[in-house]
Amino acid sequence: MKIMNKVIFFMTLLCACVLPARGDDDPFLFDEFAIVDSDDYDVSVGGGATLNSDAMPVNVSGFDIAGIMLGMNFDEVYLLSSRNGGLYAPRAKNAVLYTISQEWKYNLDYECRQQHVYAPAELEKCINSLAQNRGLMYVSQLHLERANTGEKITVYFTSNATDNVVWRVVYENDVNELEGNAEKFANQREKKILKFWQDVLDKYGAPNSGTDTWLSSNNSYDPLMRAYYGSLELIDNGLNASDATRNVQTSREYFRAKTYAF
Repeated sequence: MKIMNKVIFFMTLLCACVLPARGDDDPFLFDEFAIVDSDDYDVSVGGGATLNSDAMPVNVSGFDIAGIMLGMNFDEVYLLSSRNGGLYAPRAKNAVLYTISQEWKYNLDYECRQQHVYAPAELEKCINSLAQNRGLMYVSQLHLERANTGEKITVYFTSNATDNVVWRVVYENDVNELEGNAEKFANQREKKILKFWQDVLDKYGAPNSGTDTWLSSNNSYDPLMRAYYGSLELIDNGLNASDATRNVQTSREYFRAKTYAF
């Protein structure tokens, strides 16, 4: 799967022919799913975190949230949610979101306008068609939910340039929500939060950075995990940054500029 994605990505870039800008006969129907802009997540998040003075690094790469781990591909994650008796299922609407890297979107916008496509709707259709044909459109997010408990998981994937694998997992539940103003609700929330934190400690051990963060090292580009009231975030900033850099470099290299003679 990973090798095949790489081959498809670079073979499509190396193709010298100009692919059709219009997707009228394309079986890939854009109206059947959501396409979103690429994520502007700040890769510097976690940069201020350091190991506690008496703590050792932990293998955050081995952590999972409901079985989902950093570096898994989309098929592996989706399989977890499709198994009989699985805890989570894709949400009812727009569970899978597709994205084109912003750098590549600029390239394709230029190409389409060179073909005299200017109307916003037609321009978007042209960009999406080119991106799909060249393997530049990829699954960027998968939204899962557990209806009977109100839990949600959002899984973020890198582009096809780096094998379309998990670089971030965000888990959320309702333990921090207040049902009303009465004292009983505040009491119940406190108990839910304490139970959540105890379950977190039982599964992952004690944080080794402050009181809420697990670090692989003092390098913020190594995998880390943070816990919040009713939420967990598993992140590989290094993988995300590597993916962004790869797309910037290759999009510059394969930008189809006019051939000037001077």
